[in-house]
Amino acid sequence: METYFWAFVVGGLICVIGQLLMDVGKLTPAHTISSMVVAGAVLAGLGLYEPLIDFAGAGATIPITSFGNSLVHGAMAEAEQTGLVGIITGIFEVTSAGISAAIIFGFMAALLVRPKG
Repeated sequence: METYFWAFVVGGLICVIGQLLMDVGKLTPAHTISSMVVAGAVLAGLGLYEPLIDFAGAGATIPITSFGNSLVHGAMAEAEQTGLVGIITGIFEVTSAGISAAIIFGFMAALLVRPKG
């Protein structure tokens, strides 16, 4: 039960930060999303995002900050194996499945659901 609590709290805090960026910082949704991805990447680069995932589970892996973590994690892992070129290929290798799934499921939803208008 404690795991669910911390996942809810951490995920909620990440969402609150995003909402504050839009409301108080007057950032557009696109700027907010970009900022959250960069924040996740910076935390991953500093080695702080993995402990957050260990602590909060889905509370840290579901929000958009996790995408930044995935980018850095993939780039660093590939760079260790193949060098400088691995930085670019690692980003695409780790994130391609999630992006592809989002595109496919979004397309399928668009075919099956008719918006009211």
